[in-house]
Amino acid sequence: MGSLDSGFPIKRASPLLRPPSPSPSLSSSPRRGDRGHMSLLQRPRSKLARLLFLFEKVDYLQWICTVIAFFFVVILFQAFLPGFITEKSGVATRASPRDSWDFGGLGDLDFGEGIRFEPTKLLERFRKEREEVNSSVAALGRPRKRLAIRGPELALVVVDLSPDASQLLMVTLAVALKEIGYTIQVFAFADGPVHAIWRNIGVPVEILQINGRSQFTVDWLNYNGVLVNSLEAGMVISCLSQDPFKSLPVIWTIPERELALRLAGYASNGQMQLVTDWKQKFSRATVVVFPNYVLPMMYSSLDSGNFFVIPGSPAEAWEAKILSASRNVHELHVEKGYASEDFIIAIVGSQFFYTGSLLEHALILKAIVPLLAHFPSDDAPHSHLKVVVLSGNSTGAFNISLEAIALNLGYPKGTMEQIIIDKDESSFLGIADIVVYGSFLEEQSFPAILIKAMGLGKLVIAPDLPIIRKYVDDGVNGYLFPKENIVLLTETLFQLISSGKLSPSARNIALIGKENAANLLVSEVIEGYASLLENVLSLPSEISSPKAIADIPKHRKVNWQWILFKGVTGLKYENNDFNGYRILDKLEEQWYRTHMDNSANSTKIMDQEFSPADWAEEKLIEMENTRRRLAEEELKDRTDQPRGTWEDVYRSAKRADRAKNELHERDDRELERTGQPLCIYEPYSGEGAWPFLHNSSLYRGIGLSTKGRRPGADDIDASSRLPLLNGAYYRDVLGEYGAFFAIANRIDRIHRNAWIGFQSWRVFARKESLSKKAETLLLEAIQAQKHGDTLYFWARMDKDKRNVLQHDFWSFCESINAGNCRFAVSEALRKMYNLQHDIDPLPPMPVDGDTWSVMHSWVLPSRSFLEFVMFSRMFVNALDAQMYDEHHRSGHCILSIMKDRQCYSRVLEILVNVWAYHSARHMVYVNPETGTMQEQHKLKSRRGHMWIKWFSFTTLKSMDEDLAEEYDSDNPHHRWLWPLTGEVFCQGVYERERNMRLQEKEKRKRHSREKIRRIRSRTHQKAIGKYVKPPPEGDPNTTVTVMPQ
Repeated sequence: MGSLDSGFPIKRASPLLRPPSPSPSLSSSPRRGDRGHMSLLQRPRSKLARLLFLFEKVDYLQWICTVIAFFFVVILFQAFLPGFITEKSGVATRASPRDSWDFGGLGDLDFGEGIRFEPTKLLERFRKEREEVNSSVAALGRPRKRLAIRGPELALVVVDLSPDASQLLMVTLAVALKEIGYTIQVFAFADGPVHAIWRNIGVPVEILQINGRSQFTVDWLNYNGVLVNSLEAGMVISCLSQDPFKSLPVIWTIPERELALRLAGYASNGQMQLVTDWKQKFSRATVVVFPNYVLPMMYSSLDSGNFFVIPGSPAEAWEAKILSASRNVHELHVEKGYASEDFIIAIVGSQFFYTGSLLEHALILKAIVPLLAHFPSDDAPHSHLKVVVLSGNSTGAFNISLEAIALNLGYPKGTMEQIIIDKDESSFLGIADIVVYGSFLEEQSFPAILIKAMGLGKLVIAPDLPIIRKYVDDGVNGYLFPKENIVLLTETLFQLISSGKLSPSARNIALIGKENAANLLVSEVIEGYASLLENVLSLPSEISSPKAIADIPKHRKVNWQWILFKGVTGLKYENNDFNGYRILDKLEEQWYRTHMDNSANSTKIMDQEFSPADWAEEKLIEMENTRRRLAEEELKDRTDQPRGTWEDVYRSAKRADRAKNELHERDDRELERTGQPLCIYEPYSGEGAWPFLHNSSLYRGIGLSTKGRRPGADDIDASSRLPLLNGAYYRDVLGEYGAFFAIANRIDRIHRNAWIGFQSWRVFARKESLSKKAETLLLEAIQAQKHGDTLYFWARMDKDKRNVLQHDFWSFCESINAGNCRFAVSEALRKMYNLQHDIDPLPPMPVDGDTWSVMHSWVLPSRSFLEFVMFSRMFVNALDAQMYDEHHRSGHCILSIMKDRQCYSRVLEILVNVWAYHSARHMVYVNPETGTMQEQHKLKSRRGHMWIKWFSFTTLKSMDEDLAEEYDSDNPHHRWLWPLTGEVFCQGVYERERNMRLQEKEKRKRHSREKIRRIRSRTHQKAIGKYVKPPPEGDPNTTVTVMPQ
């Protein structure tokens, strides 16, 4: 077992270390008194520990310290160790094992109490979220219903599908979670034999393909949460850190410790960029889960308050099975240098290293001493009894002290040996006959090294501690001894050993322990993950809540799914850290390559900077620039500079920019888009959606956020066209609807096509986007005006996975909006049309066997699109006035059960159907694969059901002008969304703008007339005389005269 002091020191002020308290549960809130920072070792260090700590720091005093340590340890253990009785003569004699032992010195020992990990911040966050949900019910004033349509879906990301312990853990967990309603999809980076196991239990598997930017063509929003297993599978974390996947819950399980061991080296080597990158990845995960309580302390420098421990893993049992099947005990004896007749007792301890561990080992060694007499040696002073201390503390002081203790206790030379273990403790445990757990620390979980020893079929003897007593039944699958009475350990050893070998009863107990170890902690792991998922996942109203944890069948929580792995070839043991090596080495190589490139560039630049020739050239250039600047200043003083207003300067600059833009060379897609009748816009909000966007001339991206725009693409920046989208609140609330408002705002500047369309990137991710054939047929229908003023759509409601029960229009809307869709739409229309309360404003949507449009994937004539946006702006304004206050304050609204940033985006998703149906537009479904078209809700069947008066252009135009006049006359200072969603236009505004343009025109004419008048009235100097051209030379008859003016 490795200690934390070996290779990776723990910070004493780590927020992960808390004082002892009962083990936390997910449903209980942490105590306030547990929030204070505590040091790793709360009890004061003993003098011995301080001296040993000095050995680690001062290497050049090694030999002096050796002598001091030897004599000091002899004096200390003579005074305090039980079993030594000082006679009057002053000669120390060894007491019999059955004599009375004195334990008065045990009260002064430090057994490491206080080494605990408690996820205080995480539990506090869970508690606050539960309180917010409960308080929002009263604040909203309306009940919210969960209309369960389907179960929650989880994505499970693994490195590969090779048969190993991590696959066994995930398969067992998946089988249990399926029992309580979860649906699971597995993603892997490489295929393997376990693919068949996943298929047999009904879990689909997809092999991920990575592109050049480490992006994946997976719509992670299809899942309610993502489980990432292992450090290497964390490659997917980078993709999940980008919009629109940032808010998706992620549970990252990390069993490796290699990264923790390298972090200190990164800091000392100046590789801080690597540390920063890992901090960002760890902070992205909603919860980082570790299988033991040592790892979160080792990773404490990366903790952002999201660490959690679910103790247990089949890794130890898996390793024991592989080792038992592949290695012979006799071969291991020979390999480690022991004889076959040697009886080996292995002493193991806690993964933590604390001041009392040396004294605990000394007590165990003292209890074993009487066995030496029962192991006669053929070659004295050597004995067939071998005591091996497996320790992770590699410091010289600890080794010297332990050897001094053994010699003082009377161990013959070569009988006691200390083995420094790091990752190969299994081979040493494999040759042991008895494994004694020599730590008295009250740990929070069952020691993993005991599971491994029991799995190897070794007889285990451990202190009678609560966490050990929970899984080891004294005399059934192991033996226990009280730490206050070490003499019982000696008595137990005498009972178990017969003629230098284990007794038959001891072998039977070891076999029972082996069977138990194969499935230890299964229930804790399954219940831990199920409980964690309940607290982490935020399920929408159409998703049913999973069943209670108690409903998991008992037989699913008793055993790991070993039976599924029977007959699978290629079973392997691969150390958990091996997977971590690959990704760490890859990242370090990338950093080194980048660092070397930067260093080379910097050196090159510095060489150029200090070149004498370049200095001389730079001096000449500076002198020339100075001379030119002085000449320009002199000329400027002589020149009459025209003055103008800032508006003139701004207008000239904008005119120059426009002229500049007209000169840029257009790409092929832009030129093709100019002459085609249709342009389909694809709204997106981050880099995560880039793999799902088209690159043809028929499509054009529109980025809702400036940060996530594609470089080099001809995409539209929605936030620059509509400043409302600069704020995160309305960008999230409106969702893709914000793109409609951005395009419609002064549409003639960017869209000059007769038809306009939109397609969600999620439709492409679901493989429901238009094929090439469907695109061609759609363009032909538009050019031929086959259906007239029509809404073409290709994502249909009855095929949506949220509507597996085939609900009608309003029932579907209710299911995805917490049962309050009808109420929200009715109140918004009532406010929009200013209706009385005795009128039902909910438009009827018939159930006639036809379907409706979903996911913003449709095409309209551009003029009809502007009419639809006119209606939408007024509807959104009324809906926002209804929802804003409570949603902006708490994040909760009546349209979602959990806290939701996209509060009413699901209502807006189906609004186009209401407008198109009641404004008498044709509605045609286009099959995205074949392109065949089928009209839905034919106009003849709608007669008598449409509210044409409410949705006619005349009514909507009149309402729009009324709002514009209200804004123009009152100019209200209260919060009002409608003016921020587009142009404010009415006849009064038009007349005022027209008058302003006429006034500006008259002003320019007046200035021109004044300028001409000044030129004409300017004083002119009279001419002195007229110049007469002289005659040609040689003509004497001509004379030249100057005539006066």
